[in-house]
Amino acid sequence: MAQETPGAAEIRAAIAENSKMRERDLAERLGIAEAQLVAARVGHSATRIAAHPDRLIPAAEALGEVMALTRNASCVHEKVGCYSNYRSGEHAAMVLAEEIDLRIFPAWWVSAFAVEKQTAGGIRRSLQVFDAAGEAVHKIHLRPASDLAAWERIKAALALEAQSDALEVAARKPAEAPKTRPEKREILFEEWARLTDTHQFLRLCAKLKMNRLGAYRMPGNPFVRPLPPGAVDEMFTGLRDSGIDFMFFVGNRGCIQIHSGPVKRLQETGPWLNILDPGFDMHLRRNHIAEVYAVEKPTRRGTALSVEAFDAEGTVIFQAFPVSKETNDSRPQWREIVAGLETRATEAAE
Repeated sequence: MAQETPGAAEIRAAIAENSKMRERDLAERLGIAEAQLVAARVGHSATRIAAHPDRLIPAAEALGEVMALTRNASCVHEKVGCYSNYRSGEHAAMVLAEEIDLRIFPAWWVSAFAVEKQTAGGIRRSLQVFDAAGEAVHKIHLRPASDLAAWERIKAALALEAQSDALEVAARKPAEAPKTRPEKREILFEEWARLTDTHQFLRLCAKLKMNRLGAYRMPGNPFVRPLPPGAVDEMFTGLRDSGIDFMFFVGNRGCIQIHSGPVKRLQETGPWLNILDPGFDMHLRRNHIAEVYAVEKPTRRGTALSVEAFDAEGTVIFQAFPVSKETNDSRPQWREIVAGLETRATEAAE
């Protein structure tokens, strides 16, 4: 028998009784989407606001210093900084600020809320965006230095006329299964060798009716080296010990968030591997990692080498690349780190 969806009053009571539990975990316990949990607080400690990034992101620029959070089921990516340099786009938009670097896909920005949560340390304020299934896409958390007057202006300017505490959500779309076309093997490798930009790769996969993981799994792929899940720990340890900068991409269908910089402090907490650095926190569920690959893609500036991790459903958990700057080219050291990672045993490969 299907579990009956609790009403807004029941949800608010559960929130009060479990005030220290993370919203995502409480929503799962209640059998609802996280957005429904937040919506139940509308009229109490949440306000429905416009979700489209063309309205929300420029408004957020006025807040000053905030913490940007983007996550998927296996990894949380948190960056402290200021929103600026927003570039709109019908299908893809960007934030290209010094600290906050985002790739935004507006079609997935379906509902949003301005949330005020009372805690022992005071009121925590955040802007929270969700997709049609009620899964979190992006969150903006205010910090002590944030502009509270701007916060009040945002609530007033972006508030929707309809302020219901109930939210209908669509069924979650399952992850796309790996798609491999063995008969296109030679074409894939020939055209892969001719890439001049990493962004061309997904277009190539689409043309051949494959996807990222399907192409990586292609037997005999000269551009891909399968790694065991434990190589992820080795990679982060190598980054910390070398002190080089890297680029770390974490996202979901609606937003990808990028960190560019070094790794300084690593900490293990049960299944979690954490980076706890000034301005950048990362929390990775290592027990969710099912497949890892070292991947090479030709570009005009040379070969781009990445390490990419996937969960058991075939969803990308993260991608790691080197940072290349005229005054700080970390590519040789990055290649040395990746070359030192163990190759997954042949018999374990697909």
